[in-house]
Amino acid sequence: MPIRWRLTLFIALAIGAILLILGVSMYILLRDALLSNVEDTARGRAVSAARSIRSGETLEADDVEELTLDGVFVIVRDSKGRVLTQTINLPSERGAGDPVWRRALDSGEPASGTAEFSGEEPDYIYAVPVNPTQGRARVVEAGKSYESALEGVEAVGTILATGIGVAFVLSIGGAYLLARAALRPVEAVTAAAREMGEGDLARRLPVANPKDEIGRLATTINGLLARLEAAFRRREEALSRQRRFAADASHELRTPLTSISGHARMLDEWALAGDKETARRSVEAIRREAGRMRVLVESLLTLTRGDEGAPMQVGRYDLAAVAKEAAETAAAGGKVSVEFVPPEREVLATFDRERVLQVASILLDNAVKYTPDGGSVSVRVEEDDDGVALVVSDTGVGIPEDRLPLVFERFYRTDAARAEEGAGLGLSIARQIAEAHGGTVRARSKVGVGSTFVLVLPRHGSGTQEAEDPG
Repeated sequence: MPIRWRLTLFIALAIGAILLILGVSMYILLRDALLSNVEDTARGRAVSAARSIRSGETLEADDVEELTLDGVFVIVRDSKGRVLTQTINLPSERGAGDPVWRRALDSGEPASGTAEFSGEEPDYIYAVPVNPTQGRARVVEAGKSYESALEGVEAVGTILATGIGVAFVLSIGGAYLLARAALRPVEAVTAAAREMGEGDLARRLPVANPKDEIGRLATTINGLLARLEAAFRRREEALSRQRRFAADASHELRTPLTSISGHARMLDEWALAGDKETARRSVEAIRREAGRMRVLVESLLTLTRGDEGAPMQVGRYDLAAVAKEAAETAAAGGKVSVEFVPPEREVLATFDRERVLQVASILLDNAVKYTPDGGSVSVRVEEDDDGVALVVSDTGVGIPEDRLPLVFERFYRTDAARAEEGAGLGLSIARQIAEAHGGTVRARSKVGVGSTFVLVLPRHGSGTQEAEDPG
């Protein structure tokens, strides 16, 4: 059964039960009130008539008329039950056999009960014993028929039953409309969700009232959809990067493999036997291309390990000492001047020393590689309240501003001047290592003036468990 009909049935039954309880309660209370009114009236008239007879007064016509208002009748009997005075014609079979007056006379106390004096509905009888100063009267009875009260009760019962029935029918309709209004947002959410697919995660569920339960549910689902959309977008971006990475890696490997294959075929066919100089050059070319392949494969392995989140051996180290070591290694080539600017004191931070040294070496190798002969490269270390930075500046050819954001992409090289050596993975590895430490690496450059690359690391690392400080 749909929720709408279940809600309708539940609400209708609940309202029907309440109406039934209220109706029955009102019927019972009204019936008791009307019947009690009949009994109180008869009781009052009997007591009033008995009081008059005890005082020796004679029931005059005015007194009888007053006592018999509202359909009340009065009967006065002697000790044998014979009727002395009556305001109603009694059936012959009643007479002295009426038990109510006998109980009152025998006990000396008022008694009550029912009888059929009027021939209609049962009459309520109230008998009061009397002992007048004169006369034969010994008991006074007053009675009133239940007929008018029961007719009123029946009329009220009919009205209540009709009203309850109508109210129950209206409650069913109202409950159905209420359930439909309450579930209309759910239907809208269902319709919107049905139209969604994996490729349509940008759509959102309608939120009619964000403060009610359905609105909060729709808002929560919209948040989930936003996260799913972001996750799918990241997945597509990752797949796109992987496809591009695989294509670039294949392209980069194809060139040395083609060269090695060609030189090997030449050696096999004629160079080894007839031309030693050509064979020597071929061997050098094979060795050179094999070296390029080895560097490329090692770089690819480094990136893969970084993508997989390889653990780091972090500790508390002096970043200036790392920068100095990398500068000394880079200066060994002698092509350009490499200057290390020492800080005034140690610059301590938490990082993986070998990996940060690798980043410094990559930045310095790029600076030396793309700085013309006679140029200069400088490396220095800075610090502030938030972290530490290793800064490498050169006087090289520079990078166009529109291509500067792309230099950290894998296999990206700005132009032919930067493509004569390497596979374009060094800066990608540098960025990966920086991000693994919770830091960044950024660049600024001007064509013909030079470039500056900055490695920024948090002073206290990214939360990786620290190794013991070797110092």
